[in-house]
Amino acid sequence: GCSLHDLIQPSFSFLVGVALPFSLASRLAKEANGPPSASRNGGRHPAFNALLRRAVVRSFILIGLGIFLRSMHANQTYFTFEDTLTQIGLGYTFLFGLGFYSRRVQVGALVLILVGYWVAFARYPLPDAAFDYAGAGVSPDWESNFRGLAAHWNKNTNFAWAFDRWFLNLFPRESAFTHNGGGYATLSFIPTLGTMILGLLAGNALKAATAQRAKMNFLILMGVGLLALGVLLHALGINPVVKRIWTPAWVLFSGGWCFLLLAFFYGVTEVGNYRKWSFPLVVIGTNSIAAYVIADGFGGFIAGSLYIHLGPNFDQVFGAPYATLVKGGLVLLIEWGILYWMYRKKLFIRI
Repeated sequence: GCSLHDLIQPSFSFLVGVALPFSLASRLAKEANGPPSASRNGGRHPAFNALLRRAVVRSFILIGLGIFLRSMHANQTYFTFEDTLTQIGLGYTFLFGLGFYSRRVQVGALVLILVGYWVAFARYPLPDAAFDYAGAGVSPDWESNFRGLAAHWNKNTNFAWAFDRWFLNLFPRESAFTHNGGGYATLSFIPTLGTMILGLLAGNALKAATAQRAKMNFLILMGVGLLALGVLLHALGINPVVKRIWTPAWVLFSGGWCFLLLAFFYGVTEVGNYRKWSFPLVVIGTNSIAAYVIADGFGGFIAGSLYIHLGPNFDQVFGAPYATLVKGGLVLLIEWGILYWMYRKKLFIRI
């Protein structure tokens, strides 16, 4: 299945791509030796090297921040690379480079990533009779296991899991890495780059000098088309839609939703010119890194403090079925209040 929560990470990654064309144009405009637009033939812009250095630094900061957040409750640095920020950081420099090329090259890179990643999984052998399922944290009879070709994407028996069994043990650890309990993997940054490229295509479309209606139609058509293609690949057994290992079908499926959500917000705020309602979202969006760090690093602390100060049953005010909603709503309200204070003080975290 797919819930709204499942679309948070794809949306975050997608919007990194959407923002890139505007960011490049802004930074290039500030360079004294170059025009305010990137070369579209793949040639080096005079400011390219300076911007590349900045992109590389940004990548390392994102990777480091992701590792830091994952290590907050560990006894030592917890080297893991499946965090949202880390995944974006691993692919960001490549995305930056693609920002200087034509749409044809960008689409070609997307296809190469998705097909290449599919082939890597499809060619990785399925577990044999001697496979240690317990050591991989899964059961051979788990109801969520796929059969047939799709079995190559089963949890902790796939190509990305095998890579992490080698790669993550290169770093100092309290104990040897055997598996990720949720099935997440380092190599998911590769298809996550595909999600960011979809965002890059959307950003280029929004930046283009075309009519607003044409832009919205493009976003809608892309959304519907990608959704249909992702569902088709899953239904035919060619590739399952699995978020945790970011399958190519998930890139297409979640990317379709991202396009449709962007079309909705673009249609309401830009085409319809209804903007006042969006202020609460603006407060979050203008400080997205701070919002992520507050939610990921301090969300548990805020929730625990609510239980301490409001009582152990404060979330039962509307009954047990609504406990998660009440707690989550109050935590979000407090986090938004912090971001609003930062917004009023013009404290914006930029990387």
